Amino acid sequence: MRAAGRPVGDATVLAVHDALRRDVLGAGPLEPLLRLPGVTDVLVNGADQVWVDDGDGLRLTPVCFPDDAAVRRLAQRLAATAGRRLDDATPYADVRLPDGTRLHAVLAPTSRPGTTISLRVPSARTFTLDELIAAGSVTAEGAEVLGAIVGARLAFLVSGGTGTGKTTMLAALLSLVDPAERLVLVEDASELRPDHPHVLGLEARPPNIEGAGELTLRTLVRQALRMRPDRLIVGEVRGAEVVDMLAAMNTGHAGGCGTIHANSAADVPARIEALAATAGLPREAAHSQLAAALDVVVHLARASDGRRHLAQIGMLVRRDDGTVTIASALEVAPEGQLVRGPAAAALAERLGT
Repeated sequence: MRAAGRPVGDATVLAVHDALRRDVLGAGPLEPLLRLPGVTDVLVNGADQVWVDDGDGLRLTPVCFPDDAAVRRLAQRLAATAGRRLDDATPYADVRLPDGTRLHAVLAPTSRPGTTISLRVPSARTFTLDELIAAGSVTAEGAEVLGAIVGARLAFLVSGGTGTGKTTMLAALLSLVDPAERLVLVEDASELRPDHPHVLGLEARPPNIEGAGELTLRTLVRQALRMRPDRLIVGEVRGAEVVDMLAAMNTGHAGGCGTIHANSAADVPARIEALAATAGLPREAAHSQLAAALDVVVHLARASDGRRHLAQIGMLVRRDDGTVTIASALEVAPEGQLVRGPAAAALAERLGT
């Protein structure tokens, strides 16, 4: 710059250096957004729209790209840092970046209005239940019940839609586990960071460019069972691994847990039935395994103002036809207080209260 003959100060040189470094090594114009406190997601919808979620719902930012080619270059560079191919032959990628950020990208014209980038930012630290209480995610009474569920070694799933805080809640609950217990985590992308002294993590791996080297969650669940876990945790149940997880919970691995996508607690049995079908497990067998393996469903929801909160705690009930349904034990009313449901007495009995 100085060789061009124009006077350039040190501040300008450093500013240009930082901008070039972001474009070459970092996330380009997205880098400042990723460093904002509390940001969980950065979403790029083509060149003109960049959205962030910092806990209060999605909001549009003034950040933009010169054109779609710039978005495409950034997506390809980020995918390449994780050793993944992203081009017209493979116009999508779902990878974890070296810093733990989860990247999903789809190139135009497959996506409209242009190349899309979705970045899920891992939490820098694990929230405690007290902090979740302060944030309004759970009431003090609800936190007491959740702590009792963990202490009683009940098997549970944290359910909810996308962005409801399932991983945050699960990490907070795992932090309550007795320090003498050994936790083995199985995850598609390493996100859980419980504040616990004895944690082992296994992370799935997609196939490489040649289509080799894949490690599935189902394979890792089986390996985890040979690692003497006191508690087996599946970060997100999303496929055939549900069969091995249910089998583990039925063979002496008490206190197992995980998360699952579901619109409501009542939808969890149907969701597990559908996932088990992908592994060839018949409907009757899936419900039979589920009834014997799982005790509690902790359902989270997201309010219209973006606040994530505990919505319901349900107990599994087996009907006369052998299928499993969810009976409400505790529900959170709009005013925030806990309302006891039909299964409240059954939950209290399991907790010994």
